[in-house]
Order: sequence, then C-alpha cells, then structure tokens
Amino acid sequence: MAENHTARVELAGVRHHFTVGGAAVGALERVDLTLEPGEFVTLAGPSGCGKTTLLRLVAGFMAPSEGSVSVGDRPVRGPGAERGVVFQQPTLFPWLSVRRNVELGPKLRGVGKAARREVADRYLELVGLEAFGDHRPYELSGGMQQRCQIARVLANESDIVLMDEPFGALDALTRERLQNELLEIWRATGRTILFITHSVDEAVFLGSRVLVMSPRPGRIVLDRSAVFTQGGAADGVKVAPEEIRALPAYRELLEEVRAAIHLPATA
Repeated sequence: MAENHTARVELAGVRHHFTVGGAAVGALERVDLTLEPGEFVTLAGPSGCGKTTLLRLVAGFMAPSEGSVSVGDRPVRGPGAERGVVFQQPTLFPWLSVRRNVELGPKLRGVGKAARREVADRYLELVGLEAFGDHRPYELSGGMQQRCQIARVLANESDIVLMDEPFGALDALTRERLQNELLEIWRATGRTILFITHSVDEAVFLGSRVLVMSPRPGRIVLDRSAVFTQGGAADGVKVAPEEIRALPAYRELLEEVRAAIHLPATA
C-alpha cells in the first residue's frame, strides 16, 4: 500500500444504552474490539443491533455508557481529524464547488490555497472526479457524490475512514462499481476502514476482516479474516469479482455470516 497510517482503534469493555421513556434500552453489550492499522473491516448484523452506534462511538459523536474507546494511545473524547466519516446520505455543502468541498478540511487546518488545491486535485483524480472539480454537488449523480465524500475525508488526512452504509441508497450497478473503486482507493492509501453494511455479500466481498453483531444489545458474535477476498488479496493482485464469488471459501464465509445473523441459507 502506498501510504503508512499507523493509528490503531481499540474498544474495551464498551457498553452503551439509550434512555427511552425513562427506561434504559441497551444498544451495545461489552464490546471488546481492536482494529489494526490498514485493515478493511466490515461490520454486518440485523437492523437495530448497534452497528451505527459503534461507529458513532469511534467517531466521537458520543461517549460510551461504560468502557473506553481509543485511537492510538489517545482516548476518544470527541470528533477528531484523524477520523473521517462517510454517511449514507451525502453531506456536501451545496454552495461550494466539488473541489472546494474537498479542500475544506485542509483549509480549516491552515493549509495554503495552492497546496490545498493540489491535495484536492490529487484525491479527486483518485476517485475519478478530476473533470468535475468546478461542478456543484447537485450536478453529480448519487454515486459521484459519495466519491466526493470519500475524497473529502482522504484530503483531510484521516487515518481512519468510518463508512455508515455509504452505498445503501444506490442502485445495484452503481453500488457494485463503487465497491470495486473503494477497494482500489484502500489499496492506494493504506487507510484503516470500518464499513457498516446490511448486505452480507458486500461485507464478505469488501472486508479483509468480517465482523457480525448480534441482535440488540449488540455484541461481536463472529470475527473472521477474509484473505481470499478482494479486501484480503495481496498488494497488486486483482481478481475479477465473479471469480471471487465463485470461490468455495467465499461461499463458506458467506453462509457462516448469514447463519450468524440468522438469515436463511442461500441455494
């Protein structure tokens, strides 16, 4: 991988609950989890199991009810530039051009105009939007807007990219194309990715490591390396998606994940 990003994410003894109608409702139950630098970790599970809650704790949008979350040797006490979030619905500023959306993080860090334009153009090229820098976000398709979100996170030099079902609202063809593009971006940048998804196939196809959470209150019930997938393949190795999905090991992991979520087996 082209860059070396060394931040490790650790969750230790994490519990979290919400108060609803005066009663505590458990969202997460004793989660112990370490994300190693450069991993592409996918997290699947049934609706309402706490996947997004876990991501929000790592992002620093809220604090756990019990336990700790840390990045490197620093406890997470709020959002930080080393953690970037890509949401399911794009959060681009409509009054800014695509390039200026991507430049925003470097600008807030005090990077000069010429330098931040260079950074923005580099990441726009990486995500295939180099010809759209002067466009407004509303002139882009949904898939292009998601690519712009990814470029903005990368331009902010975030070591850890947190993705909350980023392709969930896209059509199947766009989703498949962006899955492959995201793997190329991951290979090129070496960032740590935590990717939340409802799709078992997406989790197994993308992840170098696949996690499954139980129904609420969520806990990790499956943790598997996926070295045979696109996400787990050696640097420089490209395998056609249809070849990956035809592998017996791929099918076995797919069924193991489905069983962990209590979904019916596929034919």
